[in-house]
Amino acid sequence: MITCASIFSNSMVLQRDKSISIWGHANLFDIVRVHFNGIVVETQTLKNNIWSVELPPMSANDGLSMTIQNITSEETIVFDNISIGEVWLAGGQSNMEFELQNSLNAQDELKICDTFNVRCYNVPRNAYIDEYFYINESCTHWELPNQDNCKKWSAVAYYFAKKLSVELNVTVGIINCNWGGTSGSAWISRERLLSHEDTKAYVQDYDKAIDGKTFEQYCQELEEYQEYVAKWQPKINEFYAKNPNGLWSDALAFAGECKYPGPMGCKSEFRPYGVYHTMIKRVAPYTLRGFIYYQGESDDHRPNSYYTLLQEVIAQWREDWLDDTLPFMIVQLPMHMERGDVDHYNWCVIREAQERVHKNIKNTGLAVTLELGEYGNIHPLNKKPVGERLCLQALHHVYHQIDAYHAYGGLYKSHVITKDGILVYFDYINDGFNVTGDLINFEISGSDGKYYPAQVRVYNNEIFLYSHEVRYPVHARYLWTNYSKDINIFSKTSGIPLAPFNF
Repeated sequence: MITCASIFSNSMVLQRDKSISIWGHANLFDIVRVHFNGIVVETQTLKNNIWSVELPPMSANDGLSMTIQNITSEETIVFDNISIGEVWLAGGQSNMEFELQNSLNAQDELKICDTFNVRCYNVPRNAYIDEYFYINESCTHWELPNQDNCKKWSAVAYYFAKKLSVELNVTVGIINCNWGGTSGSAWISRERLLSHEDTKAYVQDYDKAIDGKTFEQYCQELEEYQEYVAKWQPKINEFYAKNPNGLWSDALAFAGECKYPGPMGCKSEFRPYGVYHTMIKRVAPYTLRGFIYYQGESDDHRPNSYYTLLQEVIAQWREDWLDDTLPFMIVQLPMHMERGDVDHYNWCVIREAQERVHKNIKNTGLAVTLELGEYGNIHPLNKKPVGERLCLQALHHVYHQIDAYHAYGGLYKSHVITKDGILVYFDYINDGFNVTGDLINFEISGSDGKYYPAQVRVYNNEIFLYSHEVRYPVHARYLWTNYSKDINIFSKTSGIPLAPFNF
């Protein structure tokens, strides 16, 4: 008996210019031989009945076949229509999961999607490993672009892959590995979470929630929750169908209590270190170029821990892929606030953490998406610029096809305090700023930390901030808020908005 890991299938994309890992299962001591693109490699099945081989780096190519033989049992597996190109994993939560068919201008895009050299492997969203897990996983395969397939692909990942394929003239494969509502803590190991004071609370909360509860008790609670949601969700849908701009409090008054995310336990996708084992570990170490990541919304209850948490996600995935230099492109959260909510100033802390990680961790990128957020909608529809800005980051940092001025809209660099105000300098601005409205999101304070709206003078590549209320300025910040509709300053070169800052 011989099998390959489920991610290997017809139409798969293999990473060019890197050693390619291929693995699967066979009987102990069976001899396995792999033929691909004129190369033959052989290995013996050893511990845990796992066989693995490594193919040498190869150039981009299409229309290839791979033959895998178990010499001992005389079994053969053949994969056809293989491409060698670029492979990226798309991770995160619902805004990365958000399907192309639900995004802005989806129908127009779906009409032309089959003209682009992009492919996708969707990692099954299974939270618990049982017999159905393996059955579901065995049914997966790489998908070619057509209207039926692409409509369910991640919109952000699709637009990233589409632009990258056009720019590099190679086939691009996306490993779609994400799940709505998941914390960053769900995507790394228990050991990593416990290794930091900032993140161990995720594990402690989970352990407390399941303490003393039997598996049978948990399953009963889960069944009751699912029955409740089956009746509750149609009521919520009915409310918003009649009241598109209705408040959440009014929706709950109509439909009843929201019990999301349900009981915590071994079948919950929201538990810490859960989908790390049921999703990430199922595809690592499939050879790839890097990761794109859109996440953070579900960690807004612990914004001050996010800097550490995001660093650990990067370190964990690089460790699992046996390469501590793998590129990691981050989406900085856009503007957002729910209708009727108050500004808790937690998303701005997460944005700051995302930028700090980018500046402090090598081989990372930051796609700034501030103006793409929507008031009252945590799932903004315009995903094309998000994917394309991630691609710009990759084109700059990974492929060295464009300069930084075309990949960024400006990041805070430094400042000088004068007797009148604060002069702020920025990285990645060389042709000045484009101002499209009133600049009302800049603030300035003295040593007392009391902020006042700042008057703004925009020079070519610098910004001068001052206020008659602040005699001796010390601190300044920009867009220190969860939501503002007034995003009015962009790079003239890239058209990307200036990133928030706080010093």
